[in-house]
Amino acid sequence: MNKVKGFTLIELMITVVIIAILAAIAYPSYQDSVLKTRRATGQANLIEIANYMERFFTENGTYVGASIASSGITNDDYAFTMPVATATTYTLTATATGAQTADSSCTPMTIAHTGVTTPASGCW
Repeated sequence: MNKVKGFTLIELMITVVIIAILAAIAYPSYQDSVLKTRRATGQANLIEIANYMERFFTENGTYVGASIASSGITNDDYAFTMPVATATTYTLTATATGAQTADSSCTPMTIAHTGVTTPASGCW
């Protein structure tokens, strides 16, 4: 009598269910990590732009005339704006775009000329 080797349908279905359960647990954690990584990149870009602003002020004695485009910083997940800029003050804003909008508790992020950042609730 020949013994047939292989998996039964029940064994195969149990394996599929186990893989599905593991994926259901791992995927949300992965998505959260992706959002945090993109946020950290956006924050780093925001700080780079703030450094550019300080260099501009050192060279020109004013923040007036500085532009985010001149800093050379780009990011697909955040749109950077400078809604407030006077001779002695500025505020930079990073607003999430695309898939990063799922990180709604940490958008928009701002940094002022004094180094004050918002939101302060664990986003920075």
